Amino acid sequence: MKSKLRHILATNIRNHRQLLGFSQAKLAENANIASAYVAMIELEKKFPSDEVLERIANALKIDPTELFSTTCYPVEEIRNLQKSVLDGIAQVVNTQINKFENKYRG
Repeated sequence: MKSKLRHILATNIRNHRQLLGFSQAKLAENANIASAYVAMIELEKKFPSDEVLERIANALKIDPTELFSTTCYPVEEIRNLQKSVLDGIAQVVNTQINKFENKYRG
């Protein structure tokens, strides 16, 4: 039976990695560990040392304690929210640019 702690860690690393758009290789590079090791952690086959956990957390730009949070992030929903927010910002910016251009065209 796999440990609950390994499952939480694997899920959180995968979710945070995906939120940043990182591949396992990119996370490994940023954390200075082997990409195969990242895969083994995400498959719940390996459990990293505290030093490696800190490097992974730093690479993911999170506090190391977040790696063990039981709050799961719905990656697809967060990506959709990010896209929606960015689309809204782009629309507001374009509207303001058009107003500015129209003001100085005439």
